[in-house]
Amino acid sequence: MLPLRDELPTRRRPIVTYALIALNVLAYLYESAAVAALGPRFVVAWGLVPARFFADPAGELPNVLTSMFLHAPDTWWHLASNMLFLWIFGDNVEDALGRGRYLAFYLLSGVGAAAAQVLIDPSSTVPMVGASGAIAGVLAAYGSLHPASPITVLNPIVPLWLFFGPLFRLPAWLVILEFFVVNLVSGLSTLGGARGGVAFFAHLGGFVAGLVLVRFFFDDRDRRRRAEADAWRPPPRNHLVRDEWRRPPGRGRSPRW
Repeated sequence: MLPLRDELPTRRRPIVTYALIALNVLAYLYESAAVAALGPRFVVAWGLVPARFFADPAGELPNVLTSMFLHAPDTWWHLASNMLFLWIFGDNVEDALGRGRYLAFYLLSGVGAAAAQVLIDPSSTVPMVGASGAIAGVLAAYGSLHPASPITVLNPIVPLWLFFGPLFRLPAWLVILEFFVVNLVSGLSTLGGARGGVAFFAHLGGFVAGLVLVRFFFDDRDRRRRAEADAWRPPPRNHLVRDEWRRPPGRGRSPRW
């Protein structure tokens, strides 16, 4: 299932989410130009290579960060799908955690994703790139904070469009659970064989990191403050009511109190 949007409003503009999307897009454009000029050496140099990390952990630490902002240079879909998920789910997680905590949460989820992929195949020489692991952490946080939020998804079975239409809504917990199960099954199927292409264990590692980290980064006082804010609504600003207040007593209806 491909999620397309959610319906949960935010209290403030998600500046950090917008900035992360912009950085990923700019990094992809730079990466595409560099690969066109230098070939795959650029991805090897700045991606996270498990075997190289174990040989020189200190020297490879910067690549843990840079790999989060690079994507497969031979296709735009890797970047586009990641940014779509970040656009849908990131704003509400940022709204719940606060901007600073959200940025730290995002980066640490990416670190958890990198650790999982490195540990599952420490001898691999294939560079790992992509924001998927960090975004998996964002999905886990969204599912923890807003499990019942309705998510509009694309119906994956085209013949059923005749009966149910191309779009339908599902609760967030079901959409996010499907993401986790698909990655778990796909990851387990790669054990003992060649590991290339999608880094499923990075997705799983980022997801688990997000489930754990959101407990530390989300202040329960934020939940209470938001509940109090949602419970209060200002009185309706109706121009007819204002006009009646202006009308002098004795003419027509009395002013409302």
